[in-house]
Amino acid sequence: MVGLAVLDPVAFSLGPIQVHWYGLLIGSGILLGLWLAMREAKRLGIDPEKILDMMIWVIPFAILGARLYYVLFEWENYASRPLEIFAVWKGGLAIHGGLIAALLAGYFFVKKYELRFLVLADIVAPSIILGQAIGRWGNFMNQEAHGGPVTRAFLEGLHLPNWIIEQMNIQGIYYHPTFLYESLWNVVGFGLLLLLRWVNPKRGEIFFSYFIWYSLGRFFIEGLRTDSLTFTGPDWLANLLQVLWSPMNILFDPGAMANGNIRIAQLISVCSILLAIVIIIWRRQKGLATQSYKEVEKVSASMQ
Repeated sequence: MVGLAVLDPVAFSLGPIQVHWYGLLIGSGILLGLWLAMREAKRLGIDPEKILDMMIWVIPFAILGARLYYVLFEWENYASRPLEIFAVWKGGLAIHGGLIAALLAGYFFVKKYELRFLVLADIVAPSIILGQAIGRWGNFMNQEAHGGPVTRAFLEGLHLPNWIIEQMNIQGIYYHPTFLYESLWNVVGFGLLLLLRWVNPKRGEIFFSYFIWYSLGRFFIEGLRTDSLTFTGPDWLANLLQVLWSPMNILFDPGAMANGNIRIAQLISVCSILLAIVIIIWRRQKGLATQSYKEVEKVSASMQ
């Protein structure tokens, strides 16, 4: 079979300016997520402009945080070429860094305007995971965030179209399409969070459920990758993470780590799952989870 040409990471050019698919896809995910969140806010009787105002604060900080986080843990690669720090179109946005910065920016926003953090967080949670699902295709266009080597037969066994299979052919070697695994996981998570809206859980629990679902998938998929951000930590912690990931050994071998013995994304994922579960239980036991997601009549007036 004649292979297809590798997809061009540049979508189009405007004179000397090249517009990359990476940025277009991430931007599209942000805009779609914003639109969905504003629609949901309006449906709940909350001024959708508050969502827009919050995103104007949050999005720049999220992008900055995602880049700084990545650069920090890859500093050896940037120390000798600092101008590359600004080349975000080449990839290198760490989702966890973006989430941390977004949460901080969102927290200060709601404090400044005396809004309710968990109300807004529940509304935007499905938008976040949908944006992540779309953004992973930017990694696909850049041929990054992939797993270890596999055979073409393996990829064909997944019933993938040829254009995806060939994009996973990097210098003659086929790789795990981990971008695709995570994108599909996030699409399913998006559907589950929408279902949770219908179930009508306690306020904040859609937001915390996002962290549980996303982190669960990220933990196992991260173990397949070969470009994980890593550090060298205690052996007991590395062994614990390996044991937790071990069910995946039934199907796949873990991706190689260039250095370190702990994948940062896996550690953060485990901590996020545990913290989210603890907060849900603690809020219910302390009587703090008194209102459900749809009970907005008491908060709408303060958010107009």
